[in-house]
Amino acid sequence: MQLQKYRYKTNQTFLDYEFISEGPKGKIKKVVRFSAIKTNIYNLGFGDWDESTGEISDTVVTNNNDSSKVLATVAATVNDFTLHYPDALVVVQGSTHSRTRLYRIGLTNNWSLISADFVVYGLINEKWELFQSRRDYTAFLVHRK
Repeated sequence: MQLQKYRYKTNQTFLDYEFISEGPKGKIKKVVRFSAIKTNIYNLGFGDWDESTGEISDTVVTNNNDSSKVLATVAATVNDFTLHYPDALVVVQGSTHSRTRLYRIGLTNNWSLISADFVVYGLINEKWELFQSRRDYTAFLVHRK
């Protein structure tokens, strides 16, 4: 099964990705940024690009009726990033509890595709455990098998 996603472009370091969300609210530039936290550990930052500040806004609620396509595109950037950085561990955490929950739902709904190439952990009570679909995690850690 192939998920619908947007075309994206990246920079030479494969740390920044961008794509355009299209829907009832118009065309909105989205940016995914992988920022090094420690050696081989990267935070995934994601949100709307704010032209006025030159920053990623991870608190804006776009409501462009394309959340599945947007999440599939973000997942595709993780796949691409880890092809270029195969030893990388990627930390993903929503800016709100509901966004983190949305990420868990996305992982659960696409588990057969994700688990074929990635090992996923969830953070609960300040400890990492192998991902379980019905657990309420505060963050996720992903790495390529």
